[in-house]
Amino acid sequence: MEARRTWIVVIPIVSVLLLSGCWDRTEVNDLAILTAGGLDLTEDRKLELSVKQYLISPSSSEQSGSFSSDTGGGSGKSVLRSSRGVSMADAESHLQQVLSRKVFWGQDEVFVFGQRLAKEGLAEPMEFLTRHPIPRERANVFVSQSPAKEVLELDPPIERSVSQALRKMAENETGLNITMKELAEMMAGRSRSAVIPWVEIKPGDGKQAAFAHINGTAVLKNGKMIGRMNDAETRGIMWLRNEVKKATVTVSPGKGKGLVSLQLLRSRTELIPHIEGSKWSLTVRIETRDDIIENTSEFDLSLPDHMNELERELEDDIKRRIQMALRRAQKEMKSDIFNFADAFYRKYPREWNRNKGRWDDLYSNLEINVQAKVKVVRPGLTNKSIFKPEQR
Repeated sequence: MEARRTWIVVIPIVSVLLLSGCWDRTEVNDLAILTAGGLDLTEDRKLELSVKQYLISPSSSEQSGSFSSDTGGGSGKSVLRSSRGVSMADAESHLQQVLSRKVFWGQDEVFVFGQRLAKEGLAEPMEFLTRHPIPRERANVFVSQSPAKEVLELDPPIERSVSQALRKMAENETGLNITMKELAEMMAGRSRSAVIPWVEIKPGDGKQAAFAHINGTAVLKNGKMIGRMNDAETRGIMWLRNEVKKATVTVSPGKGKGLVSLQLLRSRTELIPHIEGSKWSLTVRIETRDDIIENTSEFDLSLPDHMNELERELEDDIKRRIQMALRRAQKEMKSDIFNFADAFYRKYPREWNRNKGRWDDLYSNLEINVQAKVKVVRPGLTNKSIFKPEQR
């Protein structure tokens, strides 16, 4: 009986001693919460790190820039901080020296690379960002025409922060939507080529403030930017990479006047590689389902012949965009940004391993056959003629 009482006393005491508690906790007010990061190469070849820091409880009214947290909740303020170093890690350590709170990358959802740094190479900063345990792998990445610091200085008129504005534009999928994880995979992939959304700043005009917008694509090879493509060529890239989820296409069918606009419902792109002896070729097969959202042409879309002609016109439009992207990437830049190398590796692993050392030559001379099949599944019940005044 006495022993039982002893155990009743000892067990709770031991349990309390084994509980670790929160001895290593870090309070939110002790963190420098970063919501956006920008990297630039200075004229003296230093790496400049610029960050947007969100202040939960600002201690001074001198720090301006009204801003609400990306994750919701109460309003706060944000300030832009910058530091320089010989590497990303060195720049971060200098940044920490000028901050009273511990740098925290966990809420940083946007990384912007300046054009000069992108041309010099992104391998070193990406090595830090992917090795560090805190930065988000799903953070969106961009290359800016102007210094990245200037992009972070913008105060968007609608969204709560510049990081949220850029992220939402990427998520709309009118252009490429590339995360840090995807960029790292492309840079380390078999083709060593990558694509990143290209950001430009549209100046203000007095009535409207300056704002950043996505306007094309930056193309990288071996970690360095070698060129860029415009919006039309970017659409071709997206078709070949099977990344077209939302699209509105306007075509002028036949020789008649007027236009027809179609909205993409769904699409699928299939890459089919072929190796016959020493000849390497590739078939690109694209299938789409579309909905007509406007018809100002002379076409009566209730007639099968008119519908077939419209579908052929849309197929030709897809092929034109793809050929524009192929011409630039395959012949000028010689950069496999379409993952063709992976398609050959999956189907012909032995042949690929024997020839991977000369993939650049094979890719630049690759014969590519583009096949597009468009089906308009919702022509609509109205005809443009019912809105047109009668000819007398």
